[in-house]
Amino acid sequence: MSPGALDGVVVVDFSRVLAGPYATMMLGDFGADVIKVERPGVGDDTRAWGPPYDAQGVATYFNAINRNKRSLTLDLATPQGIERARELIETADIVVENFRPGTMERLGLGYDDLRQIRPGLIYCSITGFGRDGGAALPGYDLLVQAVGGLMSVTGATPAEPTKVGVALVDVLTGLHALSGMLAALHHRDRTGEGQRVETNLLSSLLSSMVNQASGYLGAGVVPGIMGNRHPSITPYETFETADRPIALAVGNDKQFAALADRLGLPEICTDPRFGSNPDRVANREALCAILAEAFRTRGADHWHGELTEAGVPAGPINSLAEAFSYAEQLGLGPIVPVPGTATPQVANPLTLSATPVSYRLAPPSLGEEEAEWGTSHRPDRGEF
Repeated sequence: MSPGALDGVVVVDFSRVLAGPYATMMLGDFGADVIKVERPGVGDDTRAWGPPYDAQGVATYFNAINRNKRSLTLDLATPQGIERARELIETADIVVENFRPGTMERLGLGYDDLRQIRPGLIYCSITGFGRDGGAALPGYDLLVQAVGGLMSVTGATPAEPTKVGVALVDVLTGLHALSGMLAALHHRDRTGEGQRVETNLLSSLLSSMVNQASGYLGAGVVPGIMGNRHPSITPYETFETADRPIALAVGNDKQFAALADRLGLPEICTDPRFGSNPDRVANREALCAILAEAFRTRGADHWHGELTEAGVPAGPINSLAEAFSYAEQLGLGPIVPVPGTATPQVANPLTLSATPVSYRLAPPSLGEEEAEWGTSHRPDRGEF
């Protein structure tokens, strides 16, 4: 097996639930040695987040974000546990934690304490709402989707603000944390200097609101719920067909002309109401009424084939099973086997030509590394 991009990097991971574990799984996929520190007898909260469970009785939620890690249990409420944590950190390149702000400092495991042990240490903290005014607030994805504005633009109607169907803010925050840690590693390679990396759920969400946030900041527009429609592009939404809905994402005039041709509606291209995207946005209701009538004449698969052939972005509303099947048809290889488990995993979405990602370790059983990582074990990794 080729060495990974992060081969030799040691990560001590105190994080749990989703944002932190997602980031550290990615580090593991890139070749890092990730030691997951868990509570004795309990472990990560997501070990109990079921059903569903896999054939081995493990919560599939836990499986989703904990491959390529080893589990070590430490009781951080005891002096022995704190001492063992410090010994681990003496060998670490990266520490990741997502406790409430101040918790690690009270344990003597804060960044200012640990950089005395490892001057080149990269210390990543993930919080819900930062370390200042929001320090006491619990960082749950649903809560952040609500207070962070995402639910205010998501749903079928303005009366039905709706969360996204997965804990998307946690995933986005994990990716922001990952990018910060990789940037800090690059800085350390150049200077030998470690640093603290911080991100939080609310800030990550606001950044990820992109055009909606920019519309508010740059034009004073407070967006609202538009269902599947786009505030700045038309037609960009879903339409009913003869059997099931189809999504249509027309981003320019060329695509609009091709759409009109395939729907048998050449006249809409010369209609001054629809001549440009701003015109189409201004006359959205009239245009979509015309398109809806045409789409209802045939099924979603027919229109998908017709429009894709014409270069018009369109596709049926797939179930997750259909989505995996579609990715397989496209040759994306979305499912990978992982040694040590019969449970397949979603493939890492990145491909690296020289240092490919790897799938070395199944999600660990609780505390499985106790024998190897005894209190006297201190790998000689030298200084940064």
